[in-house]
Amino acid sequence: MNTPAKRRTDPERAQSRRNQVLQAAAVCFARSGFHGASMSEISKQAGMSAGHIYNYFDSKDAIIMAFVDLQSEHVMTQLSELDSKDDPLQSMIDEAPRHIDESLDPHFFELPMEMCAEAARNPRIAEAMRAADVEAMARFRPIIKRERERRGLAADDALLDGRINTLVSLFHGLPVRALHVPGMHRDALVEGYRVALKALLLT
Repeated sequence: MNTPAKRRTDPERAQSRRNQVLQAAAVCFARSGFHGASMSEISKQAGMSAGHIYNYFDSKDAIIMAFVDLQSEHVMTQLSELDSKDDPLQSMIDEAPRHIDESLDPHFFELPMEMCAEAARNPRIAEAMRAADVEAMARFRPIIKRERERRGLAADDALLDGRINTLVSLFHGLPVRALHVPGMHRDALVEGYRVALKALLLT
């Protein structure tokens, strides 16, 4: 007697379904927060049953971890692009307007802010975000060090730590400031960032 072959999962279809769940979860998390959004709400937004979602993510934490991974991939792609520039430091200054616009766009910052809030409560998410940051800094730091040394600027460990952490904080903190002061003058903000970036990167 022949045994029916087990149905194989199409990897492309499975990835498409995972993306469908993540897109729905992003909407729900932005609307209700990580804790407020239920798997039932996410499944309804995704147009599939809750049981179907569990074929791709075994918990809401697993969905959050997937977002951490996606954010990490996005950052690493940006760093690879930065490293390919003829002058990475000047490029960071020149591209400040684009990064500021992203930081002020709720579609970009709502989910990362939810991730940070969840990390404050969930040690597993916090550890994943710290690991992603370590990976990003291992890519970012050598770029800054190399380019500063090429200009004959100081590039010792303590200085690099201070400059890089300040630089990252400038952009990570902007969405929070925008919540306190909506309608900030964008052009004046760009000018201020350019002054700060020149001081941090080129002195």
